Parts: sequence; structure tokens; C-alpha cells
Amino acid sequence: MNAPAELLIHTAAGPAHVTTPAPRDTWWDLVERDTESHVTQTPTWLECLCASGRYGDASRLYTFGDGNRILLPLVRRLRHPPRLGAEESWPTGWGVGGPVAPGGIGPEKARVLFDDLADRPVLRVGVRFRPGDSGTWERAAPAGFRLEPHTTQVVDLDGGFDTVWRSRFHTRVRRDVRRAENSSLEVEVDRTGRLVPAFQYLYDQSIERWAGQQHEPLALARWRRRREFPGERLAAVAARFGADCAIWMAWRSGEPVASIVVLRHGPHAKFWRAAMNRELAHPVRATPLLNRLAIEEACEEGCRCYDMGESTPDSSLAHFKAGFGAVAHSSPRYSRERLPVSAVERGLRTAVKRVIRFRDA
Repeated sequence: MNAPAELLIHTAAGPAHVTTPAPRDTWWDLVERDTESHVTQTPTWLECLCASGRYGDASRLYTFGDGNRILLPLVRRLRHPPRLGAEESWPTGWGVGGPVAPGGIGPEKARVLFDDLADRPVLRVGVRFRPGDSGTWERAAPAGFRLEPHTTQVVDLDGGFDTVWRSRFHTRVRRDVRRAENSSLEVEVDRTGRLVPAFQYLYDQSIERWAGQQHEPLALARWRRRREFPGERLAAVAARFGADCAIWMAWRSGEPVASIVVLRHGPHAKFWRAAMNRELAHPVRATPLLNRLAIEEACEEGCRCYDMGESTPDSSLAHFKAGFGAVAHSSPRYSRERLPVSAVERGLRTAVKRVIRFRDA
């Protein structure tokens, strides 16, 4: 890690010291004291990003005259000149970032962060805020930042598993779980990374299924999906999270049929990735069983929520998550670009989709 740089910025809230990269011990202290912090806001998650070789630590610690401190997880892209690069919290596909601040952030200090990011000498800056914080940032966002609506679906675990099972699981999901329990499935959970190859095997099969559903050439689907989620990413996460990375695997006659990856930090559990052989998994409802077991374990370990991540509103995936009682919460992304790069990228993607007659599954 580079030696931290100390900066002094003058703001409407008074002078503030900025330390970048943020000291790890301070980051961990703030994360542990911020009861709303997510798995993806920890230094461990940053290490997983940086392990890819594509990103460097650009985190920023803001210290105000009244003693308040705000930690902004942030990475910069390493393979671009600074003025053509990006600083993001986090890049697309890496989930929720956003500030860590025990006790919350008022609108005045929120504006300080936006103003500081607006001055960054890069092509693009972007921050994806966690659920519950959106109101503060919406009021503080200056005109130069573009709002990208996102949601995060979360299961409330208050009351324990019996309450979640009876009151939040949909009747259909309870029926699917019972069907799986009466099948010949065998389930195990790995916290050492041993099952990473088995998960990747199922993930490659999932890519083939998604390509067919979306009318996408298989070669393009493999390139796109493996770029979005390369095989070494899960291995890096499993190695760094250790026992807090659980790979749940369902087997049938010695064949892996479905798997989910669940991460844990404090009172938060996160359903991060899933893969399956649909022909073998769907008839016996393997994936609902794995989520039921993961949710029960999260309840037993005292977690307050089971974060199921983002999905397209009204999609089959969104309805699947809602079956477990997952409720969508606003988790917006704000970004500022010196040139309209994102608009050009969206236009190119739309054009390619039209050519191949892509269908959003």
C-alpha cells in the first residue's frame, strides 16, 4: 500500500483533513462501530478488488474539526492514465460501496464528499450508496452528478428463523423447500475455498443457459460473463474472507447441481453468487433449499439481515428473491463524468443487442 497522503480542504463545514489511502486500522475501527456497514464496505473487500490487478486503493478518510470521521471506500483503475481513468466505490459488478460513518452523516458533510469527488482529476467518479442512506445523498448531490437508480433486496431477519419462515417466506418457497428436503439431495457448506472449482463448473453451465435465454452467441456470453466474474475472483474472496465466505453446495448422485456463496460481516449476511445445472437442480428445487439453510444459519448467528443484492425490477430473479421475503430498498449510484463515456457505452451495447436480437432474461 502506498504511503498515505495528507490533504487539507476548506469546506462550508469548516476545514477537513483528507488521508488517502485510508489507514486500515482506522477503516476497521469505523466499520466495526458503524452498525449499518456492509460486507462490501470492509477493507477485505477492497483487497479482493485489488487482487485482480486492475484496481488500486484510492480510499479517502475525512477528519473534521469536530472530531467526526467519514471513510469512503474507493478504487482507481490502474490501466488508464489518471485523467482518462476512473475512481469508483465500487466498479460495476462489485456491489454497494459508499461512506462508512458511525452515527450517520448530515447533509453539510455529505456535500463535502460530493464537492471533493467533483474535484478529482479523473474522467469519471462514481459512488453506489447503501440502502437507508439515499435520502441524505439525494439532498446533498450537486447538479453535476447523475443519479442512477438501483435497489437492493434485503430479507429482514428480526424475530429469528421461525418468524422468517412463517411470516416472510412465500407459501410457494416453503413448498419448494419441503420438496427439496424430500429429494435425494445432499448439502454441504465449505468455508475453506475447497469447493471453488465445483462452483465454477456450475457457473460455466449457467453461462450456457443464460446465452440461450438471451439469444446471445455463446462465445460472446462467455467473454462477457467471465470478464464480469472471472474464475479467480471467487478464489480471491474465499481466501481473504476465510470462514466468513460460505460456499453452499447441493449434490445429487455425486454430481454438483446447485451452489450459492454467502458472505458475512458482523450482523449482515450477503447472498453474493449462485450457479446451477438447471436440468438437475430445478426439478428438486435445490437453490431454494440452499437459501433456506443459509438464512437459518444467519439467524442462528445473530444476523439482522440477509442481503440478496440487486436484480431487475419485476424480473424472474426479483420475484425469486421476494419469495424469501426480500424487500427492495433504494441504493442509488451517483456519478460525474467529464466526457459522456457512459452514454456512448450504453449506446454501443444497445446497438449490439439489436444486431444479435438480445432478450433480457
